[in-house]
Amino acid sequence: DLQRILTVGEECISSGELKKLILAKGRGTEKYAEDGGADVSPRIRLYDGFEPSGRMHIAQGLLKSVNVNKCTADGTHATFCFWVADWFALMNDKMGGDLAKIVTVGKYLIEVWKAAGMDLTNVEFRWASDEITGHADEYWPTMLDVARRFNVTRIKKCCQIMGRLEGSLTAAQVLYPLMQCTDVFFLKA
Repeated sequence: DLQRILTVGEECISSGELKKLILAKGRGTEKYAEDGGADVSPRIRLYDGFEPSGRMHIAQGLLKSVNVNKCTADGTHATFCFWVADWFALMNDKMGGDLAKIVTVGKYLIEVWKAAGMDLTNVEFRWASDEITGHADEYWPTMLDVARRFNVTRIKKCCQIMGRLEGSLTAAQVLYPLMQCTDVFFLKA
């Protein structure tokens, strides 16, 4: 599992630390149920958030399908969660700020991945708008807790990394990095 994951990752600061995470989640061990061979160890949750914002390029379509298939193949005991960040695309004014168009593009991207051969057996697509609305009592208190830990200067630096200039930030774009951080906790990724 470790070697397969390392072929997918762009950067791994410490392969030893990654190996500890994999073992802590029960991968790389022989923790299998005796009845029928069902694995009872906890699953690793892999996470990729994306903004539906237009046509897909070849690397995003084919390479992502190949890499997701590597990460979720039999024996890896992993679930790959795609966070369809429709509200995030809206905050960044993608598709002219038209949420209906953003949703259409999100559905298109999912279909392209299917056509490119992505095995969806251990893949889930979760729409940010549906999940945040459906679990508002969990999401927003977590986001507020994240927000309390950072000052506005730090958040503005995050926005600059995203390519936003300080003087042109909307209030929604200031919320973006706070929500992006919250997503990792919310999705248990």
